Amino acid sequence: MNPTCEPTPAVAAMASRLARVSGMEAVVLGGSRARGTHRPDSDWDLGLYYRGTPDLAALTALASEAQGAPVEVAGPGGWGPWVNGGAWLTVDGVAVDWILRDLDRVESVWSDCREGRFEVGVQPGHPLGFWSPCYVGEVALARILQDPRGVLAPLQEATRVYPEPLRRALTGAVWEAGFSVASARKSAPSGDTLHVALCLSKAFGVLAQALHAHHRAWCLNEKGALASAAALPDTPADFADRISAALRGLDASAVETAAGVVRDVEAVLEAG
Repeated sequence: MNPTCEPTPAVAAMASRLARVSGMEAVVLGGSRARGTHRPDSDWDLGLYYRGTPDLAALTALASEAQGAPVEVAGPGGWGPWVNGGAWLTVDGVAVDWILRDLDRVESVWSDCREGRFEVGVQPGHPLGFWSPCYVGEVALARILQDPRGVLAPLQEATRVYPEPLRRALTGAVWEAGFSVASARKSAPSGDTLHVALCLSKAFGVLAQALHAHHRAWCLNEKGALASAAALPDTPADFADRISAALRGLDASAVETAAGVVRDVEAVLEAG
């Protein structure tokens, strides 16, 4: 694992200016650079936490100035119900992504998580759905760059303790993995590879969420979830290889491979 990135002078200056925009509460570094899993060509992901209505005109002007060319900033809801909005910039040849987060909504999701409630919403860019605890995981794993009123730091400290009710809810939802594999088993003999692929992908996504919750680790989305789950303690042997083989096959044999993976994960959860 690479060390957590120090923001470049340009990114640090951008965060400072963003924090002064009306409605903005905090700016964080997220994504692989915050977690220390980045590559040299990884994007810089900046989470922009706001309350009320962010000043889109000011954000657009700042983005366009930073890029040296016009930039479209999507307001709340512009990128869908969960990803929300933001902008894609290229600054000095490097991709910098702004992602808007409504802090009131994040705090509401955190309250739900502490009571064992979560949602899986339809969201472009998230083929297995947007799991609401992602909001909380983003805060927990982010690096705070700007928090002038000290509103995000206490929330981050709280979210570093994984809520046991959420752990029980996400591990308890593992039943859907078996259900999805059973559905795939009905479609495999007819060669309905689309349905089989969707069912198996859903099953494996549920398993990744359940394994992360079992170990009190935040799972943010599908990207990198397989490798992350495979690296967790007690994950069944050859977990990633078996899943990859099943998704390459998409036939009756693949379904039985998937069924075996589900049984093995269920055994881990029951033992723990």
